[in-house]
Amino acid sequence: MNPRWLLPEQMEDLLPAEAWQLEAARSRLLALFRGHGYELVVPPALEYMESLLTGSGEHADLVTFKVVDQLSGRLLGLRADITPQVARIDAHRLAGEGVRRLCYAGSTYRARSGDAGASREPFQIGAELYGHAGLAADLEVQGLLIAALAVLDVHDYVLDLGHVGIFAALVEGLPAALEDALLDAMQGKNTPRVEELTVDLPEARRSALRARPSLCGGSEMIALARQRLPALPGITAALAQLEAAAASLAGQSRLEIDLAELRGYAYHSGMVFAVYAPGYPGSVARGGRYDAIGEAFGRSRPATGFSIDLRDLLPRLTMPAAPGVAWLPASAAAAFGAGELAAQLARHRAAGLVVIRELEGGDGRIDPRCDRHLVASGGALREQPIESNSIQGSTRP
Repeated sequence: MNPRWLLPEQMEDLLPAEAWQLEAARSRLLALFRGHGYELVVPPALEYMESLLTGSGEHADLVTFKVVDQLSGRLLGLRADITPQVARIDAHRLAGEGVRRLCYAGSTYRARSGDAGASREPFQIGAELYGHAGLAADLEVQGLLIAALAVLDVHDYVLDLGHVGIFAALVEGLPAALEDALLDAMQGKNTPRVEELTVDLPEARRSALRARPSLCGGSEMIALARQRLPALPGITAALAQLEAAAASLAGQSRLEIDLAELRGYAYHSGMVFAVYAPGYPGSVARGGRYDAIGEAFGRSRPATGFSIDLRDLLPRLTMPAAPGVAWLPASAAAAFGAGELAAQLARHRAAGLVVIRELEGGDGRIDPRCDRHLVASGGALREQPIESNSIQGSTRP
């Protein structure tokens, strides 16, 4: 067997139909973001490792492909997440204060995948809002995510809201080793381990930490959390934000309040959210507030945003409408001078028609995608239907 055509595990080509699906979704989402004032940025796929790992911790280091820069000798990484790159652009490349809205779209690369069978080349598209620490920014981003899901025709989903400030308030002042152990146990939903780690803590804190994993359900969880968690300033503020968000999003999507959600705890600093849909083992979109990420770039700014992996959503993306495809025989092309022929073709293509020219010396067979051909008539190229096609099978243009 010749191995030259094989691809690395969990990496795959997108053939024409899927590639057009992804491109159509990308275009629609960027148009949506632009309509809401978000400006497009395109960071490089390769950066110095120090920049790529900013604010994202050990996990990002484990999933990042690393190479040595032949020019500088420094270690480079293929981005596993575009969000830190956009934060660098806001902090370092774009001057000025106030609110800034940025969006992006591009491939990311994972040395290892968190989900079995998931692609190691996600196509990440997202929007980030910088410079506003208030709840209004979180609500705008969440509303934009809901609009993005509608554009993608994703409707049967649950929007899961959480807040890392609750756990942060409960572990404040604890030894770092104990905080890390509690975080690991809660992320793994390991209730016996949480009970073991909290056995020597004061009753109020012990009860609150043990209660946290069960505080997951509808909006009524917010009232229940007020009863079962201490009224610490960080917890009171977090629950107030979740209550306001739930009220704002009511009627727009199905909501769940998950006060046990701690994914990205080292990365996020406030309200977090994720979207779950039937048929997907993980989230189809994820986001939240991450105020401290720009600090390493010399400009700490409030920030919130979200991202979607379009490659993961490919099975449910709407197939774009296929344009008409016309065949231009060499004999029809020969009826016009070069300039007039170019003008005729430009007119048809501007109207949305795909025109494929027969090449000189070809075998005369019509491209199987064509459903019509162009004929020279009355000094112009005119469309006529093709009754039959000599090549079987087709691929999408």
